[in-house]
Amino acid sequence: MALKTSPSAAVARPPRRRHAAVVTTYVLAPLATILVTSFVLFTVLTATPGDPVAQLLGPHATDAARAAARIRLGLDDPLPLRYWHWLTGALQGDFGTSLTHREPVTGLLGPRLPTTFLMVAMAAVLILLGGLVLGGIGGLSSRWRPIVSTVTALGIAVPAFVATTVLISVFAVQLGWFPTSGAGAGFTDRVWHLTLPAVALSIGYGAYVTQLTTAAIGEEAKADHVLTGRGRGLSAGWIFRRHILRNAALPMLTASGLMVAGLVAGSVVVESAFGVDGIGSLLIRSVSAKDYPVVTAIGSIIVAVFVAVTTALDAAQNLLDPRLRRGD
Repeated sequence: MALKTSPSAAVARPPRRRHAAVVTTYVLAPLATILVTSFVLFTVLTATPGDPVAQLLGPHATDAARAAARIRLGLDDPLPLRYWHWLTGALQGDFGTSLTHREPVTGLLGPRLPTTFLMVAMAAVLILLGGLVLGGIGGLSSRWRPIVSTVTALGIAVPAFVATTVLISVFAVQLGWFPTSGAGAGFTDRVWHLTLPAVALSIGYGAYVTQLTTAAIGEEAKADHVLTGRGRGLSAGWIFRRHILRNAALPMLTASGLMVAGLVAGSVVVESAFGVDGIGSLLIRSVSAKDYPVVTAIGSIIVAVFVAVTTALDAAQNLLDPRLRRGD
């Protein structure tokens, strides 16, 4: 005999399932990604050639001193236990002690994180403004489309280090408008010092956003409903806002979000070229010195930022497209 289900229970189940799906998608899955990635990073760094104790004590240390240091640093513990100790400390804000600087990793990251994040924020603004504006012009105007395509191709083709060299040579050395290195002191001075690094960081990413925006808007501009609206005499501004921009917003948002998510990782090369003392340049020095605690901490921060941005992007996509919310 089949059990009867009350109407109220039947109505209550779907919201609970949706709530569980939201928690899984936007909380549990990102946390699991960060956890797994940090473990992989920790494992790979542990397996790389080189002895951190040799970096810490130098080449003239005795075997007894090295053995004592390995015990003190926990390097003789099994890998899962070492990772557990690192993870529990990291959750409390303790990423360990730098092997080369002989000070807590949090003390090294503290003054450098604002510098990197300010540069990334400036580059993100340039990417969004430049990429979306140029992409809109290229997608709507057949006259400007070849020019926008040429500029986009140059931006994609030019490597970051070449763009950095050109910017320094022209705007810092010849014109003297911007400093050649350093991060400055105070907000205004920092913005001045980080302008060229932000421009260098945004060129390649902005070119991709421009290219994808041009394609998305150009495709929507040729849609039947847009052509019908023009035939009915509707204003170009109304058609652009209600039909072209609304339908092209999802691919534009996706492209912009992915580019912005990669900025922190892309800042590594730019910071080193401009002599900016951020977490990117610290990462390169720490990799060379096999300073595993610093490398693990910065790598985990980069992964966490990327996961946070992509999760927010996924949420925004669900808000913009009702089909994604319904699971169509």
